[in-house]
Amino acid sequence: MTVVVAYSADVYGKAALEFGATEASRRGERLVVVNDTKGDAYVDKRLAAEQEIDALRAELSRLDVETEVRQDMVPDVAEAVLAVAAESSATLIVVGVRPRSPVGKLLLGSVAQRIILDARCPVLAVKPDDAG
Repeated sequence: MTVVVAYSADVYGKAALEFGATEASRRGERLVVVNDTKGDAYVDKRLAAEQEIDALRAELSRLDVETEVRQDMVPDVAEAVLAVAAESSATLIVVGVRPRSPVGKLLLGSVAQRIILDARCPVLAVKPDDAG
């Protein structure tokens, strides 16, 4: 069994990772951190740089559970997270959520929203403490 974290290199992803790591340790389950990108922009601020991934792996190695960090270029980030959850028999997906305007909710897709609606296991949406 596995806890999957949809990770982005920002405060929202860090909040999700913190909760996901705690939950994986509490449950005694494997932790898989997914930091994927569509690769459709020159700079994807949510994709962690190589140094950040190395630091993340070092930090996760201190946990008392098996961990894995995945970072791939995929056509659909939400679908990729859901696929990882399915293939790893996830018992929980943790995703960070960010505020969006009403127009943003209408016009723009949300990775978190799609994961919440389409997941076959429970999904926990978290936000950083300072997000209000």
